[in-house]
Amino acid sequence: MNRLLFQRNIGISAHIDSGKTTLTERILYYTGRIRDIHEVRGRDNVGAKMDSMELEREKGITIQSAATFCDWEATDVEKGTTQKYSVNIIDTPGHVDFTIEVERALRVLDGAVLVLCAVAGVQSQTSTVDRQMRRYNVPRISFVNKMDRPGANPWRIITQIRTKLRMPAAAVQVPIGVEDEFKGIVDLVHWRAIYNEGIKGSTVVVSEDIPDSVVELAKEKRTELIEQLAEVDEEIGDLLINDEQPTNAQVAAAIRRSTIGLRFSPVFMGSAIKNTGVQPLLDGVCEYLPNPSETEVLAHDTDQPPTAPQVPLVPATDAPLVGLAFKLEEGRFGQLTYMRVYQGTLKKANTIYNARTGKKVKVPRLVRMHSNEMEDVDSIGPGEICAMFGVECSSGDTFTDGSTSFSMTSMFVPEPVISLAIKANGIETPNFSRALNRFQKEDPTFRVHMDKESKETIISGMGELHLEIYVERMRREYNVDCTTGKPRVAFRETITQRAEFTYTHKKQTGGAGQFAKVIGHIEPMERDPETGKDVEFENVVMGGTIPTNFIPAIRKGFYEALEKGSLSGNMVTGCRFVLKDGAFHAVDSSELAFRLATIGAFREAYRTARPVILEPIMTVEVIAPVEFQSAVIGSLNTRRGTIVDSEVRDDEFTAIAEVALNDMFGYSNQLRGVTQGKGEFSMEYKHHMPVLPNLQKELEEAYRKTLPAAKK
Repeated sequence: MNRLLFQRNIGISAHIDSGKTTLTERILYYTGRIRDIHEVRGRDNVGAKMDSMELEREKGITIQSAATFCDWEATDVEKGTTQKYSVNIIDTPGHVDFTIEVERALRVLDGAVLVLCAVAGVQSQTSTVDRQMRRYNVPRISFVNKMDRPGANPWRIITQIRTKLRMPAAAVQVPIGVEDEFKGIVDLVHWRAIYNEGIKGSTVVVSEDIPDSVVELAKEKRTELIEQLAEVDEEIGDLLINDEQPTNAQVAAAIRRSTIGLRFSPVFMGSAIKNTGVQPLLDGVCEYLPNPSETEVLAHDTDQPPTAPQVPLVPATDAPLVGLAFKLEEGRFGQLTYMRVYQGTLKKANTIYNARTGKKVKVPRLVRMHSNEMEDVDSIGPGEICAMFGVECSSGDTFTDGSTSFSMTSMFVPEPVISLAIKANGIETPNFSRALNRFQKEDPTFRVHMDKESKETIISGMGELHLEIYVERMRREYNVDCTTGKPRVAFRETITQRAEFTYTHKKQTGGAGQFAKVIGHIEPMERDPETGKDVEFENVVMGGTIPTNFIPAIRKGFYEALEKGSLSGNMVTGCRFVLKDGAFHAVDSSELAFRLATIGAFREAYRTARPVILEPIMTVEVIAPVEFQSAVIGSLNTRRGTIVDSEVRDDEFTAIAEVALNDMFGYSNQLRGVTQGKGEFSMEYKHHMPVLPNLQKELEEAYRKTLPAAKK
């Protein structure tokens, strides 16, 4: 347990281009994990350590989350001592198309650093990351990066954290100088000035003298910090009520309590590219974020009913093993499975059990990861992150030592919003299907299916960039050149009212026939914000009118019927199927008969449930120089966009709109034209909404033309 006190598992997350990977590179350098600093786009032909993929270095973006570990000598200012901490770090992508990488990282981490740009502030993907952190109850500290940039304004960013993210926050530092004059920070908690000197900012100089130019601002912001804490921490609140001022140690303890309690986020400042403010941030990670024993982790006991309360896991080395596989990767030596151990000890050559499949597997090799490098280890204790070789499983599987029946909830997986037809140029080699199978296994948001009518292979994902990256990886990693069709929007269908069904399936062809009768209803269902689930099969049959051995076939028939709606041939979502009654025949009833009866019942009820076609609506964020504001808003209006927020800064503005994905194709060219190449945009899936009547008619007619004459 003593080891756990000095361990931190953190993720570094933010909107794209906020400087996450640059910050991680400095952390690795200052902790002695790497010997030199390399920049993100690989300008020096090396590239950032955590961007190990060739594509990442070329494009200057993070595509896959990367894990590493390091040690940091944190300073206890009040005691005047240092303490060595072990820190596991996962650097995640900022681009919305790779949001699953953030999702799976936050699922297994104890804390996070939310990086914000000192100029752009809270952006669309910042809000997404905030939602993901809340979903998994991950405490966070905030880091306002790029303090050296023209227009840097940390106070505006803190206001945005409070208003846009609805998270109480306050600065724990004040910058000494801003923009190109930025040279250090004032630590408001311990009341000292901190500067970076020496080679690449590796020497931290601490001074008790606060510069005259910032002393008044520092006093004002320390008062603001204490007042913010008083609203979320009882001890500080009581001190202020009694007209007492908290000591530095009391302020630090209150920040820690409130941060771990998800009630507050302390805000740090710096410039990773200028090597300033990174070491104090590392001290903050150790001082304010929780160790593995301070976060409550729950698991289902599968021996108990599903409604039974979850069981807390104990991070003890001698407890029964429980771990979660959160990421799969195809390595040179076979499948690499990333695992977070929550309790017990995982040892090399041990036999472990997959809670989902019940299969037992041996762990042939155990490693700790440092981006694309690895370090062999013999065992991993609770609270640690490792990778295993040669263990077949799926992302989100729970592993135990077989002595418990615990299973942990998996992560939230968003639905794909865009599809492409893809085919290999020339003869289709085994590498084509091998690549698609591997990518599907590694990335739950990348889907592949065969269109039954056109016989085309269709790939689906979170955006055009997401699919482009996989097509490019097929060429580079598998030597398969592909041709892709035009992007297709992932339309869906749903029902808007309840519809009853009583359906009998009968077939007599000599010998044993087919007979099955199902009675019940279908009704609209809201998407569960926690799990993303929006379809459900419910069996309320009483009295044995349908034998229980046929129920799985009925369930299967329902899920099969959802695959293709009758309006446009797209998947049906937002639907609950309730089976109430039915009938069977001792000889003629079979699983096939009940499956076909269910499909027939669903299609019959579907027609009377007022079905509609849904389309994905995207949150679009455009940033451009102020002089192009009206042109940009005009460009969004022409695409039926609804402006939901806008902000004007000194020389640039941000517009946030909700636009149908179907109306966004070709927008990058239009934006380039109306802003003379100076505008940029990002978009993120928000939800599905019913299409306009004219589009629904168009989609229905187009689908009818693809059907055989008998089905029209």
